[in-house]
Parts: sequence; structure tokens; C-alpha cells
Amino acid sequence: MGVLNVTPDSFSDGGRYRDAASAIEAGRLMLGQGADLLDIGGESTRPGAPVVAPDAEQARVLPVIAALAATGAVVSVDTRNASTMAAALAAGARIVNDVSALRHDPAAAGVLAAAACQVILMHMRGDPTDMTTRKAYGDIAEDVTDELAERVAFAVGAGIARERIAIDPGIGFAKGMAENLALLPGLSVLRRLGCPMVVGVSRKGFIGLVSGEADPAKRAPGSIVAGLVAVQQGASMLRVHDVPETVQALKVWRALNPPST
Repeated sequence: MGVLNVTPDSFSDGGRYRDAASAIEAGRLMLGQGADLLDIGGESTRPGAPVVAPDAEQARVLPVIAALAATGAVVSVDTRNASTMAAALAAGARIVNDVSALRHDPAAAGVLAAAACQVILMHMRGDPTDMTTRKAYGDIAEDVTDELAERVAFAVGAGIARERIAIDPGIGFAKGMAENLALLPGLSVLRRLGCPMVVGVSRKGFIGLVSGEADPAKRAPGSIVAGLVAVQQGASMLRVHDVPETVQALKVWRALNPPST
């Protein structure tokens, strides 16, 4: 899953694709480099990020979604807002990736149930403005699994078919370096929920802290290592900025780890 943030303030690529034309070009490049789908967002959810109004969010993402979907690309919209979900699906998105796991907007579950689209529910406590204060866990893999189980049950109860739901452990969301490093090797626990697992570790702050690399754009090697740990633990999809490097790494990893017969 190639990350395409049409924002001025995302932690890694904020400001790179402020206009639709540059974002569309970047999306096409990622697809050519081997991305299977694109995750397009118009609101930064980095720690402390300001809230973006849905109309501003839609102005950023809808032209990009429409143009890339028209080429046949599989597009996911990264949003917490029901109105943006509905508009993005109408523009051609096939997947909704909600970092709030349907907590942020009370209307979101109904929109997704009616649309019968694919949904990604991510683990987070609080919201981007206060999540850094909510990092107290016991067994973090068990806690994240239990909290995601509640969100999956909520979604199913709202009419979203379980087979349309994927989960994301939310690396870096309400989790610091210690929590991320404890969670990644234990992600296999989440498999008991029976949902495909999407994992995003790409260029995140804990990789910079561990490696000493301050520039997010130079964290591809660390991101790939962390991503491969997630794959070993059962991740079905990696959400990444560095598409060709990750594709190459996955090809080699798969060759070294053929499916057991």
C-alpha cells in the first residue's frame, strides 16, 4: 500500500503533494514501482496534528482519488470523516482506512455499511491531539487485540460484514518507542481476530530513535526491517512510503520463506 498524503503537514511527506497534479503523478509512479494499491489522505494524523475540516480534506483528496481510480488503480481513502468517506467512495475509492476505527464520526459506520466497501480499522487511543498521553499497557499485544476486537464487534453490529474488515495495530498511535518495539514482535496475537492485518511502520519516529536518523526520508532501511518483522508475524499488507525498496525486500523475503506445503 503506497502512502500518498495530500497535506502540508504530514510527518514524512507533508507539502510534497500540495496540488492534485503532483499527487496524481506520484501515485502513478508508485503503481509503476509495484504498489498494489494507494492510500490517499488529506489530514495529517501525526501526534499533535490540527484537525482538518471535512470540506478542506475533500478538496485535497477527491481530484486525486478520481483521477487515479479512473486508471483502474485500487484506491483507499485515509479519513475519519463520514462525509469524506461517502464522497471518496463516490469518486472511485474502494477501501476506507479509518485511524479512529469508527470512533471519530458517529455517521461513519452507517456510511460504510451502506456502501459495502472494504474497511480498515486502526488501533488508537484518544485522538492525535492527546494520544501520546495514553500509552499505559499491560501486555501490549493482548491489550491492542482486545481493543481492536471491540471495534470489530462494533463494526459488525453496525452492519459491516466481518469479511470486509481488516485491522491495523496502529504502530506509533498512542504508543512510544518502547511500546512499538514490544508490539511488533507480538503481532501474531492479532491473528486470532480472523481479519487481515495492515501494518504501517514506514519512516516512523521510533525508527529514527532506534537508528539515530533524524530525517524521515532516510529511514527506508529501518522501515523495511520493521516491516518484515510484521510480515513474519502475519501482516497481510504493508503501508509504505518507499515502494520499490519494499517491493524488492518482500520478493527476497518470500523467496527465502516459501509457503509450507
